[in-house]
Amino acid sequence: MYTISKLAKEANVGVETIRFYEKKALLQQPIKPSQGYRQYTPQALSRVLFIKRAQHLGFTLAEISSLLVLSNSNCEEVQSLAEHKLDVIEEKLKDLTRLKGSLQSLISDCKNNTNEKACPIIQSLQPEKK
Repeated sequence: MYTISKLAKEANVGVETIRFYEKKALLQQPIKPSQGYRQYTPQALSRVLFIKRAQHLGFTLAEISSLLVLSNSNCEEVQSLAEHKLDVIEEKLKDLTRLKGSLQSLISDCKNNTNEKACPIIQSLQPEKK
């Protein structure tokens, strides 16, 4: 059994993170005894570690909530959620690749710029004049 501070330390998170997970209904808050502190179970530690690993994989808290609901269901539903997340990540990678190319091009333009009073990067950020 763990107090909230021991649970947080064991999971390598802050106490406020534990409270936040409770507010978001990702973690059940134990009943407070009439005397003493709330006691968290080893299952609570497993839940917090699950949440942190899922976040590390890029899942949002809403998606993690769905994963927790689906944890007792069949693998196909979980797989579907993971495939959707992979699609989102692949789209972000495409966007980042496009952004990288644009920045590389602007940096190249800047390096080749002979006009000290006009910066191609700044010019590209300015709205076009009508």
